[in-house]
Amino acid sequence: MKILIIEDETRAANQLQLMLKACGFDFELLDVIDSVEDSVLWFQKNSAPDLVFMDIQLADGLSFEIFQKTNVQAPIIFTTAFDQYAIQAFKVNSVDYLLKPIQKEDLEKAIDKFMKSTKPAMDASLLQQLLSDLQVAPKREGLLVKEGNGFVQVKVSDLLYCYSEDSITFGVTLNKRFIIQETLDEFFSTLDPLTFFKINRGQVVAKAAIQKIDPYFNHRIKLSIANPRDQEFIVSRPKTGDFKNWMNK
Repeated sequence: MKILIIEDETRAANQLQLMLKACGFDFELLDVIDSVEDSVLWFQKNSAPDLVFMDIQLADGLSFEIFQKTNVQAPIIFTTAFDQYAIQAFKVNSVDYLLKPIQKEDLEKAIDKFMKSTKPAMDASLLQQLLSDLQVAPKREGLLVKEGNGFVQVKVSDLLYCYSEDSITFGVTLNKRFIIQETLDEFFSTLDPLTFFKINRGQVVAKAAIQKIDPYFNHRIKLSIANPRDQEFIVSRPKTGDFKNWMNK
């Protein structure tokens, strides 16, 4: 069984491979790809795999864009960190998905369903409907964070940026830094995409927190952000175009 993994987090891609082996799934890994752009090129240059595991949130955008730019003739199992509201869109549209963090039992069920299925490649109109459903999902307004022996609620509107470091997600406001008990992708998927942007694999910034934008080497962009706390904010090369479009909204 030839499979392709489209995932922008190396640890998640490695974990998926280990879990597939633990499930006794006999497979040949063709490639691991982390962006929409590279995925489009891969499908244009290679024969279709037997199965694709595809993350929703990639380094340079949503994976649905792949289907808009090239013909994908392969069954898809999506992996996603979208919140409980957005996930209803997958159920309504009968799309195969695995919710992160992926559980071995769920993976076994998805593989079993795939092996028994005669479903063709993903329908483009179905994906467009799915994307529309995901975009109207309610966005969170606050989060509960630990403070001393208790907890306090932080308003999402006060968040300047969040980032991942040593597998821990941190959030930063003007007055404090705190730990978020979710992966960066899981947390980002619950935020308003007009207000927050994932500038690279490890950082999400709020539009209101951006004080200055400067060109950076290798066609990248460097941001000056309020209360940086020794963080450097570089928009990755694949995301510069989307970032500029986002700033214009």
